[in-house]
Amino acid sequence: MQRVKALIKARHSFQTLRFLSHQRCFSAQPNYAPYNDFQDQVLVEGRAKSRAAILNRPFALNSLTTSMASRLKKLYESWEENPDIGFVIMKGNGRAFCSGVDAVALYHLLNEGKVEDCKRFFETLYKFVYLQGTYLKPHVAILDGITMGCGGGISLPGMFHLVTDKTVFAHPEAQLGFHPDSGASFYLSRLPGYLGECLALTGEKLNGVEMIACGLATHYCLNARLSWVEECLGNMMNDDPTVIESSLAQYGDLVYPDRSSILHRIETIDKCFCHDTIEEIIDSLENGAAGAYDDWCRTVLRKMKEASPLSLKVTLRSIREGRFQSLDQCLAREYRMSLAAISKQVSNDFSEGVRARLVDKDFAPKWDPPRVEEVSKDMVEYYFTPLGELEPELLLPTALREPYI
Repeated sequence: MQRVKALIKARHSFQTLRFLSHQRCFSAQPNYAPYNDFQDQVLVEGRAKSRAAILNRPFALNSLTTSMASRLKKLYESWEENPDIGFVIMKGNGRAFCSGVDAVALYHLLNEGKVEDCKRFFETLYKFVYLQGTYLKPHVAILDGITMGCGGGISLPGMFHLVTDKTVFAHPEAQLGFHPDSGASFYLSRLPGYLGECLALTGEKLNGVEMIACGLATHYCLNARLSWVEECLGNMMNDDPTVIESSLAQYGDLVYPDRSSILHRIETIDKCFCHDTIEEIIDSLENGAAGAYDDWCRTVLRKMKEASPLSLKVTLRSIREGRFQSLDQCLAREYRMSLAAISKQVSNDFSEGVRARLVDKDFAPKWDPPRVEEVSKDMVEYYFTPLGELEPELLLPTALREPYI
């Protein structure tokens, strides 16, 4: 409610400009003005009172590149300043909203020694996430289909998150030798109980109904009705957040997680993932699997043992610290962690994880170190150490843009 009030207040500053502006007429069809290849990766639809950014790499499940993050940031900045635009929509083309970063592209850049290009990607992405989390206009993210990794980061900081029966949400970064980033340590750490730790460490998936139930999404509708929702939003002449909310709810459904949902295991999750160390969490899961013959515990345990031991310890600490940090603090810390991961100073696990799961697909990563008990405190600490004088920290405009969440 506070954020809605803040948006309404901020919108008044645009009101006088609206009276001085001529009413523009925009096509409801995608804007196919001449684009180069990079611009084609994020299309734009002009609508009556809104703009829609469409992630357009369906062949790569809309995985995010540096050029896409840069274009999104520029578009959102220009739309925020335009008094004729009342609210913004983001969606994906194809069967995915956004499957995360283009990890294979980063893998090849690292192999070519282009570390600075990788740094620029993370800097651009995290700055856009912060822009999203401080946006002055209502934002509707349509998470229809695969939504993984930074797909959550570029959407969940906004005001409205619409999910469908096709939505699949997950953070599988630890299985790739990385860590949940793009603000994930902020929003995962605020989920009920220790659900955030469970999702971050295991890569467990949530469907749209489960995202509604745990608070990650604001609205749910069937994929079959999505065209009606988009038509309603496209024709809307009112940018009042309460009106947008009512319009989204109009096509919504009242849904509850089914009996097999992970959310019905919240007591087990809290019991197993409340511990301070990865070793204790694994012991608790092993006891649960042995004592109650719990297949879910066995499955989760197997997923954790497939992940990078170093990533597990780094991820657990990240979620725990994120619980007491603001969005900008989480992004600044995640930036340090990401630079540590690609530096290969402690481990080559990120490149090895991408190689094993996405490039060669032998699904046999050789983690370094190979066992959880071999991961030292100094290794983990390296990921959280402030950057040196020769490596600038992530600079976010916190004095000008205070996050609402």
